[in-house]
Amino acid sequence: MNSTRSATSLSREVRLASRPVGEPTPENFQLVTTQVPEPGEGQIVVRNTWMSVDPYMRGRMDDAPSYIPPFALGAALDGGAVGEVIASRARSVPVGATVSHFMGWREHAVLDAAAATVADTALAPAPAYLGPLGTTGLTAYAALTRTAPVREGDVVFVSAAAGAVGSVAGQLARQLGASRVIGSAGGPRKTRTLLDAFGFDAAIDHRQGGLPEQLAQAAPDGIDVYLDAVGGDHLEAAIGAMRTGGRIAMVGAISGYNATAPAPGPHNLFQAAAREVTLRGMLVTSHLDLFPEWLGKAAAWLADGTLHTEQTVVDGIENAPDAFVAMMRGANTGKMLVRL
Repeated sequence: MNSTRSATSLSREVRLASRPVGEPTPENFQLVTTQVPEPGEGQIVVRNTWMSVDPYMRGRMDDAPSYIPPFALGAALDGGAVGEVIASRARSVPVGATVSHFMGWREHAVLDAAAATVADTALAPAPAYLGPLGTTGLTAYAALTRTAPVREGDVVFVSAAAGAVGSVAGQLARQLGASRVIGSAGGPRKTRTLLDAFGFDAAIDHRQGGLPEQLAQAAPDGIDVYLDAVGGDHLEAAIGAMRTGGRIAMVGAISGYNATAPAPGPHNLFQAAAREVTLRGMLVTSHLDLFPEWLGKAAAWLADGTLHTEQTVVDGIENAPDAFVAMMRGANTGKMLVRL
């Protein structure tokens, strides 16, 4: 075995102690110290250096059927992570390699080498593989090229536009030929960032209320494409602003993830029918075939500064639950990451 670790390595991991009702609290999580097992044939041991917290994880904390299995009570959570291989029994992934994988929420991960992807840190820093060069960036790309394709001259509206997906999507819309890109975010600092850092043409502060009126002011002639990560009032406002033949990519509905009762649907759905609007859901896992195409574009755009990204960093595995809750409240600009 190719190894740089002792057989008695200890590691910490975050487990789901109980299922949250409404917004998660510290009592729903448990920090546990464990011993790292020896890797089997074809496996690697990764010392995680960065992990991601993402909105979809909230749904996995509930014991309910969905497109991805729920987290198990008493077991470590999982999610995107990158780290350094410190032991390997797989020729394809040597010790010292940086890899991305799906066993976050722990300081060390033992996994099949086939479940890890070697990350080229000469191309971009390791955290980028959890953001623009990971499924975050791919979500924006698939949404605006397949699910609700942007056409030359379109007016595009992006919700949660200062977040990980939205901040990439706004810039991507411009690259795809949009004539005007509008984003919504919470608070004056974020809306200023949309304009100054991410290049949006107009920014809506949803905390100020009057979302339909703000959207009408930003897009007086209506919108053609809407990337929906919020649901609720945002989806309703977008339907109201849609032009004939408009497209909506439904990638999330964070406004209802902590709800304890069913959230009301848009009251104006018939407007979507009358204007022949397409509302289409998407899961990024159905578009993994686009990864090579996206990486080729995104890496070049990152290198030459065409694509601007930001990240909000929280240090320490023990603070991962707090980082998750803060992200759900909108505390992050760009990708929320935990540095381990």
